This record gives sequence, structure tokens and C-alpha cells, in this order.
Amino acid sequence: MPKRNSRRNNKGKNFTRQNTGNDNPTWKEVVRENEVWEEYYKAMNIIPDNEWSDFKKACQSNLPMTFRITGSRKHAEEIRNIFIDRHYNNLRGKEYEGVDLTPKNIEFYPDKLGWQIDVSKQVIKKQKDFAKTQRFLVVETEVGNISRQEAVSMIPPLLMDVKPEHYVLDMCAAPGSKTAQLVEALHANDEKQLPTGFVLANDSDYKRSHMLVHQVKRLNSPNFLVVNHDAQLFPRLRLNGHKEYLKFDRILCDVPCSGDGTMRKNINIWKDFRTGNAIGLHPLQYKILNRGLQLLKKGGRLVYSTCSLSPIENEAVVAEALREWGDKIKLVDVSNELPGLKRRPGISTWPVFGKDMKLKEKGEDGLVDSLFPPTKEEEEAFGLDKCVRVYPHLQNTGGFFITVFEKNDPETNKRQAEESDEEEQEAKRQKTELSSEKKEENSDPSVGENSEEHVPVAAASKPVEKKSRLPRDANEEPFVFLDPNNEELAKCYPFYDFSNAFSDDCALVRNATGEPLRTIYYVSPIIKEILTADDQKLKLVHGGIKLFVAQRNDVGICPWRVQTEALHTIEHFIGTKRHLTCNLELLKYLFVNAFPKVEDLKQSSLDEEFSKKLDGLEEGCLFLTVKRGDGLEDLFLPLWKGRSNVNLMVSKKDTHELLYRVFDIETNAKDEGKERIYQEKVEAAKKARAENMTPSIEPEVCEQNIIEPVSSKGESAEGAETEK
Repeated sequence: MPKRNSRRNNKGKNFTRQNTGNDNPTWKEVVRENEVWEEYYKAMNIIPDNEWSDFKKACQSNLPMTFRITGSRKHAEEIRNIFIDRHYNNLRGKEYEGVDLTPKNIEFYPDKLGWQIDVSKQVIKKQKDFAKTQRFLVVETEVGNISRQEAVSMIPPLLMDVKPEHYVLDMCAAPGSKTAQLVEALHANDEKQLPTGFVLANDSDYKRSHMLVHQVKRLNSPNFLVVNHDAQLFPRLRLNGHKEYLKFDRILCDVPCSGDGTMRKNINIWKDFRTGNAIGLHPLQYKILNRGLQLLKKGGRLVYSTCSLSPIENEAVVAEALREWGDKIKLVDVSNELPGLKRRPGISTWPVFGKDMKLKEKGEDGLVDSLFPPTKEEEEAFGLDKCVRVYPHLQNTGGFFITVFEKNDPETNKRQAEESDEEEQEAKRQKTELSSEKKEENSDPSVGENSEEHVPVAAASKPVEKKSRLPRDANEEPFVFLDPNNEELAKCYPFYDFSNAFSDDCALVRNATGEPLRTIYYVSPIIKEILTADDQKLKLVHGGIKLFVAQRNDVGICPWRVQTEALHTIEHFIGTKRHLTCNLELLKYLFVNAFPKVEDLKQSSLDEEFSKKLDGLEEGCLFLTVKRGDGLEDLFLPLWKGRSNVNLMVSKKDTHELLYRVFDIETNAKDEGKERIYQEKVEAAKKARAENMTPSIEPEVCEQNIIEPVSSKGESAEGAETEK
């Protein structure tokens, strides 16, 4: 992200604050030139002479706006088709300052689910002609149907080939766009069966690890866990009853880097570029990669990536791993994967410049040997041409480097994976933390500070103290699993007609008492195994989805309502006992009317079958299925039945998205939501009655319908307003 002292105007130009020595600093446009950068990369010979001007021009321009569509196949296809039908044609053929605004498929992204518009996001955001498209992107992003992600950032997760049964580790995960992609891949077959694998996301910075939670939490996965460790010393895991340590099928090693491939969005890289940045980061990058290889399963795939173009941070790191591991690992040729991706092969020779920008030989200035290119014999053995280089001018993207490793080493071989016992690991950790200040002094403070995807070396080697300010909803309480026969759970499972196939022993609470007070969470069985392992030394940050939330008043047999974020997980485990269906006409009515009376619904004849079945059900949470036909995804939504009213328990953001997707009804950000409007009417009615005036809502309605407090965003604290 940009520095706090930089800003953009409506045309996307970049400015930085200049100190004039008085109280009125001026703003000056950043000059996208750097002689050292140009000399350095010309010497690297990674760009042919006849392409240099195109390469430099691309680096000097703003990134286009890119996004990808997420979700199950049927769901994602629907969102894609809506974008094409309602927005593609609106932008097609239009221009902005000579730039064609026709959306383009990101050629390498599968199923036409990745899109690019060749202007910066600020243009789309500010121009009135694009207001409808901007609103669509905002709404779909808020509910998780769209991920606004840089195109090259999408490549590493795609090359990992994640399957629902895989154990996946993201070693340097924050801010989380790639992590979200991994979680989506894990859930790719949810329409048939829920995944048995998991994604373990790690970040060394405690505060950034909480930012990661917010990025991925919208995916509502019980197979996802966030931890906070120095990636170089990521702890080993051993599940109860297992002799061997847990290994991962897939590992993403998207390491901290100098970020010079991001200069199209992080403009300060132009002035902050130093040859010493790559030299300082090289040892850290290798240590993280090495630890990843130690944790990788036989036959597993590890992707090493950076947003730097320097071979010091890329091929040199890869070569050192191949040198140390020998025939235990190999590089994977992915030239036939992601057709449509314009790429260049990795390189095997490069000059090494010191911090003084002078050419160096091995042994000079204390530079480590691994900075230098491989020997002729090593060059033939390593096959560094299998690495992938992506340059900005090839496909109007940022710059990126990706390498795919495969492990040949049998799991029983302890050559490196078991080289240190726990005491040695802890000693290394303490040594790293004690020397972190010295590392920070020896590193350039500007390294990586503007990258959304990477962090500076100092932050990568030393976790931030927990005293730093955390998100408001950060939870540091323990994970305490509940017995399936717990008194409160015993009210829920039969009431909602859960099948025996549901893992009823995976419910937990996060409070010191260990009792279900307000919220009951749920994790997948494999996550429970990790959380309950005796030998588990993880510093846990986040895990689980909200399953049940307590009502604050007595609502009969079960005072717990099902939380919206759990619906996807439990949908196929719930019987018909509290299950209703309705037609689209009634659904539309419920979207725009809060707490309609059951009697009024009967008299309206919107859906007589719905009203008939509703009569025979007890108060509490219900499940509503809406079959849409025409190959479209059916909707599965929570409904609340009160003493005399019902209410569709869908948040304001989800309501806006569904109104647009299902009924083509546009909303705006200022819409207050049906519950807020209803509550205002209730308050007005109370006031009118107190003043002996004619109320705008019937008095008996006021008496029977009191809803939970609504937040400043128009949503209840739990994200779905309900009648009490």
C-alpha cells in the first residue's frame, strides 16, 4: 500500500509530500526514473535491447484494474455472466483519455473468471460513467464473490494445483489475497463433498496476521487456521497417535522481497531502489524456502515466488536450495500450465553488484557465495530455465517470479527435515529475536514497505509485540471444544435435525470459562486434530466459523440461532424438520420488508404452501431454500420465526447483492436496510403513542417486535438482525 504521505488525484497521478521547511508542505509528482535501477537491470540482460523501451514504459505506467470471480462453479459462472450481460457491454468500445475500456479476460485465468480493465481503479471509481460497474464491483467484493487482486498475484496459487484433500501451508500469508485463492481451491468441489484438507496461513507480524483474518474470513471456511510464527523457524506439527511429523502436500513460499516488480503501484520504489536491498534479503529468503522444503511431503509441490525481478532474490535462492538438497528435490516444468500466460524462462548467469553498484567476485566484501550464478556443471543440472519470469510489458501486469519445486525425498528420510530437535529450534528462535534489532540496522528501512504483498526484512524476522493495536474483533481466548452431549448443544442438534454424518464433536467456544455463553464455533475434523494435538506449539490467531449464536430472550425449545456464515458448511447435514421453500415473488417481498406478520403473508397469497407449513413450526431459526431453475444456483438462507412475525436474516450487504443478482434491483451505499427503516418506524410509533398522536405503525406491532440494536453500518452485531 502507498505511504501515508502519498496521494493520487482523479487522473491517477502520484504525488509525494515535500518538506519546505515551514508549516505548509507542498506536493510534488513522483518522478518515475532511477538511473541505478536502469543500469542494474540493463546489466542483468533479462530484457532484450529491442524491448527495453516497452519494458520501461510499462513500469512507468499505472497498473490496470484486475479482479477475479470466486466461488463454486455454478455460483462463479452466474456472477461472470452478470458482469458480461450488465457491464461488459456498457464499457465496450468506450475510451478514457485514449485508452480502450473494453474489459478483457486475463488470458491465463481459467474459465474466463479473471478480468482486466486497462485503467487504474481510481478512474473506475471517480468517473460517473462507470458508477454502475463500480457499485457492482464494490457489492460483490464485500460479500466475497469478487477478489480485487493484481493479475500476477493470481499465478502462484494456480500453479500449486490445490485439491480438497490437501494439507496446505502459506508461510508468509498477509495480506491474504493468495491465501484466499488457496482456500477457494480447497473448497472447489463443495457442491459434491466438503474438503478433508486444510489451509494453514502464517505470518510473522502479529498485527498483519489479524489483517489476514479479515481478508479470508469472508470465505467462511472451517478448514482454515491462522498462526503467527517466524517462517524461518516454523514449528513442526505432530497429531495425536502419529509417530511422524505432519507434512504438507502444498506449500506457498511467497517470501518478503524488495518489491521492485510492484513499482507500477508502489511508486516510492522508484526513489528507494538500492542494489543492497536484494543482497540483504537473500539469506532470509533462502532460510524460509529451506524450511518450507523441510515441511514438504514426498511428491508435494512448493511454489517459491517474489514480486522482484532481481536474480539475487530469485534464481540465486533457487540455485542454493538445489545445491543443498541435491536430488531430493527438483524443479517442475510448468511451461504447459496456464496457457495464455506470457512468460520468460529463468536465467542461469547474472552479474553481482555490491551496495556501491560495483561488480563483485566471489569472496569480495564478505558477500556470500550463494549470491553468485551456478557453475557450468550446476547450470546443466539445475535447469533454472524452468523458473517463470513475468515482465510488465508482456501482458500489462506487474513483475513477478515463480518457481515450482517437487520433493523426491521420502518422508522417512530425516536428512534435513529432522535435523534439529525442539531445543535447538527454540535456541535458534531466541537467537533470531535477540539479533533482530541488529538485522534491522543493517537493512534498508525502505525495503518492501510499500508492497501490499510483501513485508520488509525486519518485520519478517521479528514478530510485532502484542501490545500493538489490533482489530476490534481480535480474539485471544483459548479454543475449548464442547462435548457433543453438552446441555446447550443437546438443544441445538435435534432441534435443527442434524444428521449423524455431521461431526458434532467439532463445536467449540472461545472464552476462559469453556462454556457456551454467547457464541459456539465450528471447525472441520482435521482442524480439531491440529488444535487438540499434545505436541502442538502453534501461536494461534484465528480458526473456526460461528455456528450458533444465543438469543437474548426466551424463544422456546432452542434459544440458539444458526449463524449465516455456517450455512454453507451445514447445508447438506440438515433434515427437513425446519426447512421451508418459497417462490421468488415471496423472496423479493422478504428482502425489502422487515418482520412482516405471518397473518399478512397468508392473506397476500404470495406463497400459500410456504404459509401453510410455516404455521406448524415452532419459534426460532428456520432454513429457506429458493429454487431458481434455468441452471442457476439455488439459494439457501436463514429465516427467523417470531411469535407473530418472520424475518429473513440476511445482512444488508448480502441483501444488496442478492437483490441485484436475482432481481436486477440496484441499491446504493446509503441505503439503510429494511431493519434500520423498521426500527425507525417502531421508535416513531412509540414516540407518537407517548404524545397521543396517530402513529405511522400500528401500536400492537410496536409491542410485539423489538429488534436487536443496529450498528452504525446498519447491521446487528452478529451480522443479521432478528426479532426478539
